[in-house]
Amino acid sequence: MSDPALRLRGISKTFGSVQALEHVDFAAWPGEIHAIVGDNGAGKSTMLKIVTGIHQADAGEISVNGRAVDLRHNATTVQDLGVAVVYQDLALVECLDIAQNLSLGSLPRRWGIVLDRQRMARDAAKVLSDLKVRVGDVHTPVGLLSGGQRQIIAIARAVRMDKPLILLDEPTAALGVQESARVGTIMEELRTAGKAVVCISHDLEFVFAHADRITVLRLGVSVGTRKTAETTRAEIVGLITGAFPADERPTPVQKDAA
Repeated sequence: MSDPALRLRGISKTFGSVQALEHVDFAAWPGEIHAIVGDNGAGKSTMLKIVTGIHQADAGEISVNGRAVDLRHNATTVQDLGVAVVYQDLALVECLDIAQNLSLGSLPRRWGIVLDRQRMARDAAKVLSDLKVRVGDVHTPVGLLSGGQRQIIAIARAVRMDKPLILLDEPTAALGVQESARVGTIMEELRTAGKAVVCISHDLEFVFAHADRITVLRLGVSVGTRKTAETTRAEIVGLITGAFPADERPTPVQKDAA
């Protein structure tokens, strides 16, 4: 069996006197969509920021694509290990156009010096076409796009990076029904391509429609992981609210477990 694309063991983090995460366990495997759910303040975004090097964990272990990651790692380290991230704030540059935003982090150059703007435009048009996304001319400044269009551009940029692990923080938060469905289809296409997709979401309808497994965080603790096909919305809500008790050992179920 292959290594998990992402594994966390015993991850803990405090901010002053606040225990943001406590002994969190998690694993996501190639070829699956794994959703992370929980109330506001449950620790979901903190967990993602620890994985991506924005925050450093106080204790625990992280591995990405089978390689151990130093807890003092940074965003560049994680990208080199094969991780693409879409943050909730999208991290787009509004004064740049769509093509330029899609190329951030890997700007094509001619002769190693001059920005190849024609190639940027071609690459942008291709990735948007492949994703069946319509957001206007690739030379349109991102600042002129709607919130939903910006969300799609941020996701398209992550897809363009072609990494084996994609992390999405609330990818449908600003989207309508049709745009949300398109994001779900993109995630399923990434899964079919063998990539691991980790999705933080408050939208349980979206989660049950697209995720293979669901991990619940409550008050900074991983209280359970369920296969979507073997659980119910009532059980997940119960784990989120505390109406259902946490698993005694909420270690991640292996992808190929029965």
